[in-house]
Amino acid sequence: MDLLQSYADDEIAESPPQNPNSQSSDQNPSPDSSPIRMLPSKSAAPNVDDTMLALTVAGGAARAQSKPLDPTQHLVGFNPTYEQLWAPIYGPAHPYAKDGLAQGLRNHKLGFVEDASIEPFVFDEQYNTFQKYGYAFDPSENSYIGDLDKMKECDAISVYNIPQHEQKKRKLEKKKEKMEEEDGDEQDVDMTEVENPSTDMWLMRNRKSPWAGKKEGLQVELSEEQKKYAEEYAKKKGEERGGDRDKAEPMVEKSTFHGKEEKDYQGRSWIAPPKDAKAANDHCYIPKRLVHTWSGHTKGVSAIRFFPKHGHLILSAGMDTKVKIWDVYNSGKCMRTYMGHSKAVRDIWFSNDGSKFLTAGYDKYIKYWDTETGQVIQTFTTGKIPYVVRLNPDEDKQNVLLAGMSDKKIVQWDINSGQITQEYDQHLGAVNTITFVDNNRRFVTSSDDKSLRVWEYGIPVVIKYISEPHMHSMPSISPHPNGNWIAAQSLDNQILIYSTRERFQLNKKKRFAGHIVAGYACQVNFSPDGRFVLSGDGEGRCWFWDWKSCKVFRTLKCHEGVCIGVEWHPLEQSKVATCGWDGLIKYWD
Repeated sequence: MDLLQSYADDEIAESPPQNPNSQSSDQNPSPDSSPIRMLPSKSAAPNVDDTMLALTVAGGAARAQSKPLDPTQHLVGFNPTYEQLWAPIYGPAHPYAKDGLAQGLRNHKLGFVEDASIEPFVFDEQYNTFQKYGYAFDPSENSYIGDLDKMKECDAISVYNIPQHEQKKRKLEKKKEKMEEEDGDEQDVDMTEVENPSTDMWLMRNRKSPWAGKKEGLQVELSEEQKKYAEEYAKKKGEERGGDRDKAEPMVEKSTFHGKEEKDYQGRSWIAPPKDAKAANDHCYIPKRLVHTWSGHTKGVSAIRFFPKHGHLILSAGMDTKVKIWDVYNSGKCMRTYMGHSKAVRDIWFSNDGSKFLTAGYDKYIKYWDTETGQVIQTFTTGKIPYVVRLNPDEDKQNVLLAGMSDKKIVQWDINSGQITQEYDQHLGAVNTITFVDNNRRFVTSSDDKSLRVWEYGIPVVIKYISEPHMHSMPSISPHPNGNWIAAQSLDNQILIYSTRERFQLNKKKRFAGHIVAGYACQVNFSPDGRFVLSGDGEGRCWFWDWKSCKVFRTLKCHEGVCIGVEWHPLEQSKVATCGWDGLIKYWD
C-alpha cells in the first residue's frame, strides 16, 4: 500500500492532464511524452479500483492533518476520524463527559458537584447588601467587591447589621413622625364633636364609655331591655375568652346502680371477684369471633379498662359524659353508671385493688370515685384539661395521683390532702401519656411536642430526653409484661419499641406497621404473656402482631369508625375487648 500511495502521489503531482480522446501511451509512444517511466502491465503493484484509490488518497490527507479541528470552521475538506472530532481543544477532558476517562472526577451521578462555600442566609445578606449599598463580601477572595468608597463610609455593615446609633436614630424619627401625626389629627378635630358626648371623639378624649355613668354631670339611664342585652353581651365575651369556663362549678355527682342487689346472700359486694376466676394456663391465643357486645353509651367510647387482676368487670369512659362499668362473667349487663362530668370523659384508671378509680374529663376536672358505692371521694382541677391520669403503682403510694395536662405540665397530687405536691414542667406541648417503668422508680411521658422524656419519680428534672427529626407524636404508650420494653403508638402508622433500661434506646429491629392511625390516639397493648402486640386503627380494625417476628398475625373488623381502645383480658387467654367511636364495646374470643 505504501508503494501504491507513493506512485499515486507522484502521478497526481507531476503528470499533465490527459486528453480522454487520445490513445493509450502503451500503443502510441511519443518522443515528447513525460519522462516518467510507466509500469508495465505485469508489474509488482496490482491493479486497483479507482474508488479505492480515491479513499486511500483521502485517508492519506487526513493523516497528514496533524492539528485538531478548529471549532469555528464550518466546512471541512476531508472526512475527519472519530478521535479527531472528539479530541479536546485545550486543557483536560470535559469533567462531565461519559467517556470513561472522566469517571474519576465524578462525585455525583450527574457529574461533578462542588460543595457550597456560603450559607443561604449569608448569600441573601450579601446580595441585599450589594443591592442597597453597592458592595458585598466575596468569601472566595476574602475581600470586598463593588463600591469600596461606600464600604468605607458605611464601615462595611450589611443590611442585617444596623449600628446602635442608627437604630436609635430611626426610633427617634419614627416617634417624632407619630407625634406629628397625632398633633395633626388633633388640629383637624372639630371642637363641637369633642364637646358632644354622643360622638366617638368624646369617647377617645375621655377614655370612658357612656355606659359607665356620670361624666361632668351626665347621667345615663338604661332601660331593662338595654341592661339585659348588656349582660348577655358580657357573658358571651367572657365565654369566648374562656373566663367563665375556668370558673365553672363542678357538676353534681350522682350514680345509678343497675344490678339486682349490691350485696349477695353472703354479704359479698357486687365488685368482689368470683372465686373460680383463675388463669387456665400462661399461653395466649388470638381471638377469632365476636362473643358479646355492650351498648349503652349514646356517643363514642374513648377508653376501656378491665378490673385489675381478675377482669370480671370492665370500665368504660364515654363521650356522652358518663362512665359505666359492665359485668363480664355472668349477665353481661351494665352494673353501674357514674355521672359527674359535664363534658366528654378523656381517660380512666383503676387503683391496684379496683375499689377506686380516676376519671379525667374535658370539663377540666379529675375525679376520684369509689367503685362500689359510686361516691366521689375527691375532685381535682388546675383550670386546664387533663389528658391522662395515673396512680403510682406502688402499694404504699396509692394516694399519689399524676395527671398530664393541656398546659404542658405533669401535676402530682396527694389524694388524702388534695394538695399539689409536685409539678414536672419541661414539655413543650400537651402531655398525652404517663408510663411507670424501672420498678416504678421512673416514669416516661410523651407529648404533642413529638418527644419522650424520662423522669425520676418525685424529682422534676428530666434524666433522659428523646427527640429525633423523624419522630412523630406518640399519644399512647404501653409497657411490656416483662418490664424491659415500652411500645409507643407513633402517628406515622407504626408502633416503636424503646428499652426501659438505663439508656432508653429505640429498638430498631422491632417495628410494627400496617395499620392506619394517623390523627387518632389509638391505644396499644400487649397480651399477658407478652407474645402479641395489639392495637386498633382509624378504620375500625384490631391488629395483632407477633412480638418476635413483628409480622401481622390477624386483623379483625371490629367497629364502624375508629377502634380507639383495645384491652386483653388478664386471665382469659384468648379474649380481647375493644371499644370504638360507634359507642359500642365488643368482646372477642
